[in-house]
Amino acid sequence: MQKQDSLPQSLARAPFTFGAARASGVTVNRLRRKDVMNVGRGLYRPVDWDFDLEGAARALSAASPGAWISHVTAARLRCQVLPPWLADSTELHLSKPRSLPSVRRKGVFGHTVLAREDEIELVDGIRLSTRSRTWLDLARVLPLHDLVSMGDQLVRVPRVDFEGRTEPYDTIAGLRMLVGRHPNLQGVVRAREALDLIRVGADSAPETLLRLAIADAGLPEPGLQVPLRAGESRSPSADLGYRHRRLAIQYDGGHHLGEAQILSDRRRDKAFESAGWTVLVFDKDDLADEFQRAVQRIKRALRNSWLDHPQASGFA
Repeated sequence: MQKQDSLPQSLARAPFTFGAARASGVTVNRLRRKDVMNVGRGLYRPVDWDFDLEGAARALSAASPGAWISHVTAARLRCQVLPPWLADSTELHLSKPRSLPSVRRKGVFGHTVLAREDEIELVDGIRLSTRSRTWLDLARVLPLHDLVSMGDQLVRVPRVDFEGRTEPYDTIAGLRMLVGRHPNLQGVVRAREALDLIRVGADSAPETLLRLAIADAGLPEPGLQVPLRAGESRSPSADLGYRHRRLAIQYDGGHHLGEAQILSDRRRDKAFESAGWTVLVFDKDDLADEFQRAVQRIKRALRNSWLDHPQASGFA
């Protein structure tokens, strides 16, 4: 019988469990060789493996019956909105119910929590917290504005042509119900604060942060996805705006740098300007400034609009 010198391809690419190794015909002695590292109870990885969050989470989930991937790890796996200081996190977070022993694995952040079965799901073979439960778990870590940004993305109405789905991941009422189930969870007070600030209509985190900066400055809350022609589905729209002041506010992110998108944005803005609107466009430089200069420009535009149209009242 030929001696097995190399690991099976399925084990050589990512971390694996003891059970997976034995099922592939790998002996205990083979697992003791220098090209394999034991990284915890029943969990191994190839020594030359380049860290991959999904591979690590998959193996950790398989090695932890009854537990689930959670917190920032779950958020990253689901591509949820995170602030820059967490966007590239390699932390591994694992949650368990109170009926199981505490998580004690090197390099793993363990959490003992109360969660209902509908707050956990199986995605591509990995047990992890739902997007909404992940949002709630991160309430103890994220600053308020970042928590609102993540919440806005949960309740956002998707663009079917680009995302292949027709329903938001959750609703504000659904998030409120989730928060109500866990009155003693760490971070629940901040989650309740965030709920009061979450709105349907922000297409990106910068749009949310701009809206919150406007509110922090004491200005009236702008409308979101404001159409030039109300009630017309194909009308150009502004990311934020004040209809009665004819002020359109756009945030153009990185995807707006393509030539086709630039032309589309110009046509959009020209349509508003031709109808007598003022158009303000902000970008990543304004985001880096936490929209402080942007807010001053919006204040001036609102003041000038009031001087030009003193008969107009209200904001929308």
